Amino acid sequence: MTAPIPSRMIPATTTVVAAEMTRDVQPQVAAMAAALAAQYPGATQAVLFYGSCLREDQLDGLMLDFYVIVSDYQAAYDRRWLATANRLIPPNVFPFERDGLIAKYAVLSIDDFRRLCSVQAGDVSVWARFAQPTRIVWALDTATQHDVIAAASQSTPTLVHYALPMMEPENADDLAVWRRGFALTYGAELRAERGDRSGSIVDFDPDHYRRLTAALRQDQALQSPLSPQQADKAWRRFRRRGKMLTLARLSKASLTFAGGIDYLAWKIQRHAKTTIVIQPWQRRWPIVAALLMLPRLIRSGAIR
Repeated sequence: MTAPIPSRMIPATTTVVAAEMTRDVQPQVAAMAAALAAQYPGATQAVLFYGSCLREDQLDGLMLDFYVIVSDYQAAYDRRWLATANRLIPPNVFPFERDGLIAKYAVLSIDDFRRLCSVQAGDVSVWARFAQPTRIVWALDTATQHDVIAAASQSTPTLVHYALPMMEPENADDLAVWRRGFALTYGAELRAERGDRSGSIVDFDPDHYRRLTAALRQDQALQSPLSPQQADKAWRRFRRRGKMLTLARLSKASLTFAGGIDYLAWKIQRHAKTTIVIQPWQRRWPIVAALLMLPRLIRSGAIR
């Protein structure tokens, strides 16, 4: 059971994010989050629900997305190599199934979560997701819940920090910065989604982003110290690092995610409407298969 974060003495942006993050979720999502928390007894701090399934009423046949926030990696894992892999290339990603629903979840320490939601992050993978609506479904206690929400709420000013200088001033209406920001983050990763997917995120709940814009103005945070040239340099760095990290995480997932090559094919087919047939040898050698598939998928536009 989550409790709304107190509204006194905190930024308006955090208040808006907290109201969104503490909204109710479907009972089966709450049950899955509790089961995920139990995977890491003594280490789990919070379980967060995010992604496209957040916008779906019917969850059968979909893959739910979660983040499990832990105190630290040594406390979370029995095997040292998993802790080391999570620390060097966060996050680790695992499959999960409960009561007929399937999910994947990423594991991050609370310290990494704070850093990767902030302007100190070296890539967009975490703050791009938490600048969108998310839910905190399970938390260790109220203080931890507030700490996680405060960290997640840094994702919105981080997006503005990097996206605002990349816009023409005459186009800077209440939704434009979010459309531009999400388009840039999609371009900074190897993504299977259609080219219009970043805009559909805003279109699904434009009032949420208007509330965020108003809150950022109230916090005097709807601004960026970066020049357009500095921001462009940052986005070029994000694109280079993001695509390399995608390959590194895919390689790591072949060790932690059974059937990872099938999940990759499913996700590309679902979002890009491209048919991919996985051969037996590709399941046996998923890293090689993914690397060989990648140039063809990029050329075809299935991933960008």
